[in-house]
Amino acid sequence: MSVLTHLNDTSSKLVLSASEKASIDKSISTIKKRLNEYFGSNINEHLQFGSSTRGTILPRKADAHSDIDYMIVFDNTDDFKPQTFIDRLKRFAEAKYATSEITQSHPTVVLTLNHIKFDLVPAYKNWWGTVHIPAPSSSYKDWISTDPNGFNEDLTTKNQDNLSLIKPMIRLVKYWNAQNGFVYDSFLLEKSMVANNYYTCTNLKEYFFEAINDLSTYNLPQYKTDKVERAKTIVANTKAYEAEGMPASAEEEVKKINPFLA
Repeated sequence: MSVLTHLNDTSSKLVLSASEKASIDKSISTIKKRLNEYFGSNINEHLQFGSSTRGTILPRKADAHSDIDYMIVFDNTDDFKPQTFIDRLKRFAEAKYATSEITQSHPTVVLTLNHIKFDLVPAYKNWWGTVHIPAPSSSYKDWISTDPNGFNEDLTTKNQDNLSLIKPMIRLVKYWNAQNGFVYDSFLLEKSMVANNYYTCTNLKEYFFEAINDLSTYNLPQYKTDKVERAKTIVANTKAYEAEGMPASAEEEVKKINPFLA
């Protein structure tokens, strides 16, 4: 096996299986029904967004924190603060999923099922149709505007323009990120990879190596910087082994970034 074969193999195993997709689809259908039953006309709409709609979500065998982002758009004519809606979602989860683990992780309510987690995100739309979600705890604002699926088109275009290798590359880098305690926020990591250029890349190995070498350590604490630098060193060593005609050593080296997945 070569480095390229290992990376292609690993990337294919980072795609949700048919059974995983079926279980998730069933859970989404159920949560839609239960939200409508519980809230009725108090919610305007709800929708799935995030990596599960972009095809970059990882299976739980690769990322134990893998989840489905699900937005619930409330009527907010009374100008309530986010906590009001977070509390409502928590009561909904407790009423409809009494045997499941339910936690609040600002700005979401996390509902943990046997096979997947749901991040329930409250939102509202203003008069102009702009979607607002709770601001991070560190922000001086209560709400921030967002386009929940706006990034999807950028990723799709980038993937089409790059031999359909951007999504496999993203999954590989996200796997490394998850295995290393989340050096980066997953969404911001995806955005940075889509923003990069890959002019000279022709296969998944070259895209993956380029993505690793482009990882920024700006403003990272030292322990995270060390993990990034280690990954870059492994890439350099892998290239050196290949240049010396040592494919087996190169493959063993690259597995230090992306270990074998069953």
